[in-house]
Amino acid sequence: MKVTVLKIGKYDFDVKNNTYIMGILNITPDSFSDGGRWNKTDAALKRCELMIEEGASIIDIGGESTRPGYTQITDEQEIQRIAPVIEKIRANFDIPVSVDTYKSKVAQEALKCGADLINDIWGLRYDQNMSKVISESGASCCLMHNKKTTMYNNFITDLISEMVDSAEIARRNGISKEKIILDPGVGFAKNYEMNLEVLRELSKITSCGYPILLGCSRKSVIGLTLDLPTDQRLEGTLVTTTLAVMSGCSFVRVHDIKENARVIRMINAILER
Repeated sequence: MKVTVLKIGKYDFDVKNNTYIMGILNITPDSFSDGGRWNKTDAALKRCELMIEEGASIIDIGGESTRPGYTQITDEQEIQRIAPVIEKIRANFDIPVSVDTYKSKVAQEALKCGADLINDIWGLRYDQNMSKVISESGASCCLMHNKKTTMYNNFITDLISEMVDSAEIARRNGISKEKIILDPGVGFAKNYEMNLEVLRELSKITSCGYPILLGCSRKSVIGLTLDLPTDQRLEGTLVTTTLAVMSGCSFVRVHDIKENARVIRMINAILER
């Protein structure tokens, strides 16, 4: 049975009828699009406030860039970056906080600071303790499709199967279905043509029984298609958000909140939602 209401902390999300915005807040000096802009606590809080005003329903905090060719940092460095921001957001705003990390020690500290959701780009496959940490805390999770190769037998079939496998890992470790989001992982373990195919086949992906998050904001699939740098990829991102809403995705993870929120509102008006 498909999830219709998703639990994130004290918040309920109607994932059957709505597409919500997860706003990106990178507390990093080297993220591919906005590195260094919000890596001071005061700047991060101002950015968070603006994203909420513009229509974000979740704030996703990242302390380590995962762009192609990124340099891994220590758990301690990542915690030092994100912990003060999580605590300040929790103290000042009434909004769910997601933390973008694949490391269980970082996740554990983030959850202690008040995070509600762990956004794992390795879908619980990198750190064997991650599912236990999430389960014991009662938190929710977003599990992204990712692996070390771009080898598939049947790309979309394999993608969906591997996504659902991550969800099954979560459920075997005590995370309820109502607390799991899946992400097809545009830009990860996929070449350009595969990324386009994910977008082309979103309706199949959203039929897997779990709420789906689409994260395409400013990514290379847009840059390669339009031959544009990261700061000129808004229109391409808005097209992917349109596809997400029309295909039944429950969340989009984006940088430009206001513009994406307007697109979603317009589509919902047309569809009479």
